[in-house]
Amino acid sequence: MAEIPEAAIVEEKFLAASGPGGQNVNKVATAVQLRVDVFRLGLAPYAYQKLKELAGSRMNASGELVITARRFRTQEANRQDARERLGELVDKAHERQARRVKTKPSRTAKAKRVDAKKARSSVKAGRGKVRID
Repeated sequence: MAEIPEAAIVEEKFLAASGPGGQNVNKVATAVQLRVDVFRLGLAPYAYQKLKELAGSRMNASGELVITARRFRTQEANRQDARERLGELVDKAHERQARRVKTKPSRTAKAKRVDAKKARSSVKAGRGKVRID
């Protein structure tokens, strides 16, 4: 998992989580909202572009990535979860797709294609009105 510099983390805010949990949910702010300045992560241009795609609506116009973690019942577990999810996002952004190697169809493949087209054409031509010449 990628190491996230502390300087990149802009804000870590605790919110009241939603969902099941009874009184605990109403009393304790366990959900974590992690705001990260993407420019301080020091990503390569290709990784930054991919991170932007992966983040989608979680990234705002000022280059902040907002991750909300509310899966667990404790602040510390949610804090850890948010940082792990950020690390996974950064790791995914660094993965490069293999370059596509262009290939040309062989001469026989081209000939087969043309023959198939001619055969299909003659089948369709036979469906027309019958003319007596």
